[in-house]
Amino acid sequence: QVQLVESGGGSVQAGGSLRLSCAVSGDTPRSRYMAWFRQPPGRDPGGVATIYSPSGGTYAPGSVKGRFIISQNNAKNTVYLQMNSLKPEDSAMYYCAARVSNSYFSLQPKEYQYWGQGTQVTVSS
Repeated sequence: QVQLVESGGGSVQAGGSLRLSCAVSGDTPRSRYMAWFRQPPGRDPGGVATIYSPSGGTYAPGSVKGRFIISQNNAKNTVYLQMNSLKPEDSAMYYCAARVSNSYFSLQPKEYQYWGQGTQVTVSS
């Protein structure tokens, strides 16, 4: 089993920054993909960014590329999401997720086996 605990959410004004953290524990495989998803109220979760461990390769879609940066500290077993130039439309519950694989990047929620409880991000205009 893999446990994921997110932290770092909160309320911020548009243009501000937040850094989310995801602490990974349990029986974590060395080769895995970690990802951040977000879910606005009443909508399905959407992929934000993903990172491969241990190499650190990343993928993020165009909507957040250049504003959001995913990274990891393997020694601390922690994944981060640095969010800059936040906009009101970035407001959502943000989830950390893990996928046991070593083959390809994916931001399809159904491909992720483990999920955290989420941390709320609210951006005001």
